Amino acid sequence: MRISTNQIYAGAARSIERNQSQLVRLQNQLSTNRRLLSPADDPIAAARALTVRQSQEVAAQYGENQQEASARLGLLDVQLTAVGDLLQGVRSRVVQAGNTILADSDRQAIAAELETRVDELLGIANSRNADGEYLFSGHQGATVPFARSAASSTTAAVTYYGDDGLRSLQVGPSQQMPTNVAGSELFMNIRDGNGSFSTAALGNGGGSLPNQGSGQIDPGSVLDPQKWRDALAGGFPWQGASNRQLQIQFSQVGGTLSYQLFDASTPAPPAASLPPTAVSAVLPFTPGQAIPLVTTTQPPAAPVSTDFGAQVVVKGTPAAGDTFAVEPSANKSMFQTVQELVDLLRTPLASSTGRSDFTGKLQQHLVNVDQALANVSRVQSTIGTRLQQLDSLLNATAAIDIQYQATLSALEDVDYAQAISDFMRQQATLEAAKKSFVAVSDLNLFKYL
Repeated sequence: MRISTNQIYAGAARSIERNQSQLVRLQNQLSTNRRLLSPADDPIAAARALTVRQSQEVAAQYGENQQEASARLGLLDVQLTAVGDLLQGVRSRVVQAGNTILADSDRQAIAAELETRVDELLGIANSRNADGEYLFSGHQGATVPFARSAASSTTAAVTYYGDDGLRSLQVGPSQQMPTNVAGSELFMNIRDGNGSFSTAALGNGGGSLPNQGSGQIDPGSVLDPQKWRDALAGGFPWQGASNRQLQIQFSQVGGTLSYQLFDASTPAPPAASLPPTAVSAVLPFTPGQAIPLVTTTQPPAAPVSTDFGAQVVVKGTPAAGDTFAVEPSANKSMFQTVQELVDLLRTPLASSTGRSDFTGKLQQHLVNVDQALANVSRVQSTIGTRLQQLDSLLNATAAIDIQYQATLSALEDVDYAQAISDFMRQQATLEAAKKSFVAVSDLNLFKYL
């Protein structure tokens, strides 16, 4: 085969250029620490690296959401701690106000302090986060959640203008994390009494006078929640569907202080109210002994017993005609609880009967403060659980990111030992190509003529 001088030069040039190109690629790999300079270097590895990088970016966004959720919940926990501390201060003042040696002026001073606590509580309830959104307004982040409004009584009421929604962040492929607490849940919907029912001194002489004796009723307790629910749901034949209430009325029977249970429920409006109906026998009373809420239909009806699964204790000595009420718990806001305390402490005490009535009401309000504290603790426990979950998610996200980085490194990063070896070999190949070209190009028949 005849090889022309032009072919020799063209082939040598292509060989040298190819070797130079490979040497430059190896040099770029060494200088950038990347094995894949373009998808053409390894199409399969490039496709896998693209998939891994996309997954890494999604995981990084989840990580940012987790940190944001953790910051929001941390701020929420601070505000909940402030509410708990405020209520603890209120409780301490309530206990102090129960001291019998205090004068009216002392109680009014405590009332003035508690009134500032209402304003402080309102300020916490209307607090905002770093983005300017109200913490306790539900979905209505731009709406002031709580504001005073005129009430039907002399007591200023606080109205909730938010909703019950939860603002959530996507913190995982299939997990959303609520980052707020609805103000209705924390401040408004707090069950009074013991959470199932509340007790109160109803008065003497049909309520026209306060109770005349020294009897004090405790918050009571539910021994069997299922019996309590069944009795409220229809297990007990209430005389009316509204204002379901049991009354404990005291009387003197044969020189013995006794009590009897009455059904004081009323029909739904516009029907006329009904007088309380006796629903138990007249039973002897022993101070400090539990009074079971067990009813029995009275003659001439056939005797049918209903056990409410609950009991109350009346301490002291009630007077004949004194009446205590037991009714299902209703929702009461923190603001209302503290404001009612303020109103109670401002009431002058002019008699021993008034003092006894004051003591009973103060005890009821103390129970409601305890219910508010328990609600704050419950919500704070929920926030703590969310923060624990976020800590676990942040740790998992960091571990996954390390795994993604290791996978990308295996796919894209250069193996320095291999690359340096290839670089030296390619450099030697290029030098050999140059030298061989010099030798080949020097071959000429004219040298032998």
